[in-house]
Amino acid sequence: MRARLAKLRRRPKLLFLFTVAYLAWSLVPVLLAVRFSFNEGRSRSSAQGWSTRWYWGDPDLSVWHDPDLRSALFQSLRLAGFAIAIAVPLGVALALGITRWRGRVARPANLLALSTLVTPEIVMGSALLLVFVNLLTFMPLGTPAQLVGHVTFSLAFVLLVVRGRLVSIGREYEEAAMDLGASSLRTLRSVLLPLLSPAIVASAIVVFALSMDDFVVSAFLSAGSGTDTVPVRIYSNARGSPTPALNALASLTLFLTLGAVALAFGVWQAVRRRGGERGSAVGELARLEL
Repeated sequence: MRARLAKLRRRPKLLFLFTVAYLAWSLVPVLLAVRFSFNEGRSRSSAQGWSTRWYWGDPDLSVWHDPDLRSALFQSLRLAGFAIAIAVPLGVALALGITRWRGRVARPANLLALSTLVTPEIVMGSALLLVFVNLLTFMPLGTPAQLVGHVTFSLAFVLLVVRGRLVSIGREYEEAAMDLGASSLRTLRSVLLPLLSPAIVASAIVVFALSMDDFVVSAFLSAGSGTDTVPVRIYSNARGSPTPALNALASLTLFLTLGAVALAFGVWQAVRRRGGERGSAVGELARLEL
């Protein structure tokens, strides 16, 4: 009996050690890549001081002065911004329609919408390439095709996040607003959207991260070096004799993603302080009742 109790007491320690080992295995390579992006020399394996040479200091090889690296960074940011602007509203509307839809077609539609989550990315990339080459010939490869591809695979993630929030809050607030005389549009704008604001912010962060990180779809639908994204450019240059400028490019992607998360969290906190989410929904119901 004592031996069993001793094993139970040791389990949390083992779990803690396993968690620390997993975090170290995941984060140490990233931290090393960031460290060598500030290397003063050309080595990507031995420390040679600290410098911002590979970000903007070098007049020829830095990210800012290399047209290929700079173009890849701007292309990734462009695709991520447009993907957020298109995928998030479409995903919210799709989540509302599927969650509140009563009928025999609701479940098959939900399964079809979530099918991209289990579809291998190589299959999706090749399928989209065949569609644009053989069917949608009016849409050229490059930024338009890449944007459609990014919206296609990120839409399911928005649907998943927003639908989870819809299920958790239920239909009580909507029904109460409609019972008090609010129209469907006013209920959506003043009651439901404030309640969905955390999920909308979270889905925007997910879409940004997925778009910045995507390699397969971007590579399949690229129209040349001018439309290469950061992952595609890193993969292309890493096979040659790379400099720490590639580390700097990858680090900039990491910093931008973390900055987007911090900005979205700050916006969400500001909305909450100004009476967002549940408070604004309850306030709107109180105004309707009065």
